[in-house]
Amino acid sequence: MARIPEAEIERLKEAVPVAHLVEAAGIELRKGGKDLLGCCPFHEDATASLVVTPAKNLWHCFGCGIGGGPIDWVMKRQGVSFRHAVELLRADAGLAELGAPKTPRSRAKLPAPVALDAGEQELLDQVIGYYHETLLASPEALAYLERRGIASRELIEQHRLGFGNRTLGLRLPATQLKAGAEVRGRLQKVGILRESGHEHFNGSLVVPVFDQAGHVTEVYGRKLLDNLRAGTPLHLYLPGPHRGVWNERGLVGQSEVILTEALIDAMTFWCAGYRNVTAAYGVEGLTDDHLAAFKRCGVKRVLIAFDRDDAGERGAEKAASALMAEGLECYRVQFPKGMDANEYALKVTPADKSLGLLIRKAVWLGKGTPPAETPGQHVEGVALLTQALPPAEPVLAAETPSLAAVPAAAPSAAPAADIAAEVSDDEVIMSFGDRRYRVRGLAKNLSAEVLKI
Repeated sequence: MARIPEAEIERLKEAVPVAHLVEAAGIELRKGGKDLLGCCPFHEDATASLVVTPAKNLWHCFGCGIGGGPIDWVMKRQGVSFRHAVELLRADAGLAELGAPKTPRSRAKLPAPVALDAGEQELLDQVIGYYHETLLASPEALAYLERRGIASRELIEQHRLGFGNRTLGLRLPATQLKAGAEVRGRLQKVGILRESGHEHFNGSLVVPVFDQAGHVTEVYGRKLLDNLRAGTPLHLYLPGPHRGVWNERGLVGQSEVILTEALIDAMTFWCAGYRNVTAAYGVEGLTDDHLAAFKRCGVKRVLIAFDRDDAGERGAEKAASALMAEGLECYRVQFPKGMDANEYALKVTPADKSLGLLIRKAVWLGKGTPPAETPGQHVEGVALLTQALPPAEPVLAAETPSLAAVPAAAPSAAPAADIAAEVSDDEVIMSFGDRRYRVRGLAKNLSAEVLKI
């Protein structure tokens, strides 16, 4: 379960006066020294056993032995969980000041984030909107993006990143009510809720995939915490086959695209300025939708930037076979052994330059003589993407380099001509006339700015 920040809990304990909650429940309080005294609503009380201490913002009943702060009062008075009580107080303290509920219908309600009569597609779109607003108000989710180096406000807004923190269910009508049962049933059908009623993406960063019309076709969830109980998956998707291509709008009109293994890696490239990027759904996750999208967008060349591990190498080889069978040129972006794009970009900074250098050194995967052009020469940059996107969701022109803007070898000038080279895992061999040069140790060099020779 996504943890409520301790700072937020402490804020509510201090900001919401217990005395106001008690009086709003219809209980008359009178002064008794520094305390306030009243009849406890939780048992038959004729002696005013309830004591409220404003200086400490606490309450206690000497008759039934219970007490606590404002959150505890709402839990007991409304018959709700700790999480629900916190959400009631966060939304509006007035919602927590209602009388004790006798039925689900009379329980204090949080505003529903979805239209209860919406169809499945509309519900899915609205939930993503709610998760997006939740992320913007969640320090823990924003901190996670910061740790991963993808805390770009432009990325968050344009791709509608969200956060599932188990509050969606608290804002829906109770299951016992007809409206609640119906809307929860539709949310289960689309995969947002599980059969148990729990949120599928609870505790996860939520990354939606949109079609060209702006509707959600797939959702990826990545748990914020890694120290979960054994067997808990860190990566989640909606049930059923994967549908859609992340950032397809950013591929329109691009002859060259970057294909990563995971969405976190794709967003890493995106934040570094390489907007012509998308992601497979894992090492075996290249789909027919990807192939169709590449054709629609006019893609001719794919730079496969899968993880540099055994699974990534196998997946890249398989993806390249499928892509080349469709007539697409393929290159392999090679990170240092054991690394993926996100880890590399975090360790080798600045990410725009370090990733750009790897793109320029991408290895040709086809047969025969590789094309004369090197990877990264045929990207029109952010300006083209701005023209290609519909006005409903415009891309803001970012002052970040396109592939064409990244220097090939040195920041001062690009090489005068491409040089044929034999590239393997541990060395690069180049020939000039009758002389042959062998370069080794590149895998140990983790800086884009320094090279020992």
